[in-house]
Amino acid sequence: MTDATINISTANFRPGTSDAEIEAAAAKAAVNRRRTVLFWRLGILIAFLGSWELAGRMAWIDPFFYAMPSTIAGRLYEWITEGTSEGPLWYHLYVTMEESVLGFVTGSVAGIIIGVALGRNRMAADIFSIYIKLINSIPRVVLAPIFIMILGLGLASKVALAFVMVFFVVFHNAFQGVREADRAMIANARILGASDWQLTRSVIVPSAMSWIFASLHVSFGFAIIGAIVGEFVGSRFGIGLLINIAKGSFDAAGMYAAIVIVMVVALGAEYLMTLVENRLAKWRPQPLHETQ
Repeated sequence: MTDATINISTANFRPGTSDAEIEAAAAKAAVNRRRTVLFWRLGILIAFLGSWELAGRMAWIDPFFYAMPSTIAGRLYEWITEGTSEGPLWYHLYVTMEESVLGFVTGSVAGIIIGVALGRNRMAADIFSIYIKLINSIPRVVLAPIFIMILGLGLASKVALAFVMVFFVVFHNAFQGVREADRAMIANARILGASDWQLTRSVIVPSAMSWIFASLHVSFGFAIIGAIVGEFVGSRFGIGLLINIAKGSFDAAGMYAAIVIVMVVALGAEYLMTLVENRLAKWRPQPLHETQ
């Protein structure tokens, strides 16, 4: 239990209350908070889906264009049990995930390495910053047909687009995280005789981890976007292809069903990223909202 938890909890207790009682009350408050958050999350989701279904059945909106949760669920069930017109749903999902994961991993690693390197070298940062800004200004959608033209309709073009989507997000956060490292801590490490490599590995990179993890949380979603945009422009398999086919046949339920699949996968990836972050960054102070 953190000091913040103790300070917040003891304000509502009589003098002489034991630490065990305070910890039990804090644990109960945390459980109640999680239940309240879950209740409101489910309530908002149910209200939204119910309103959507009602609007479609009452003809307040046109189900041909907007579909309804029931028809979307039906299309998902059909894809899961019978497959799609272009093959099993699981293979399309596997192709998209393969492209997304490869783009996410390569883009994240490259973004962290180059961001830390340029953050540590001001001269190199001044030289290359103009080129990074120029490349970053190019709309990602424009790159999709270029990558497909150069690399073909296969895996490489989708990974390249996912890489570009991820790289700049991670790079900017890693670069800024290095620049924002604690100067007093760096000075103390130098006084103790730390080399540049030891300083980077033991002080600067850990200091920038909060920035880096913040970018990784959103980067996998960008990787999925890159893969799907590439598939939408030209591909033989993938969730983007299913969206493109549904769009061409005015199948609103199919389009929304594919979007639901993407959202579920992105939410699962966010959960896994949070678990990894919690294991690798146990040294960080507990967030304030978790102590109240």
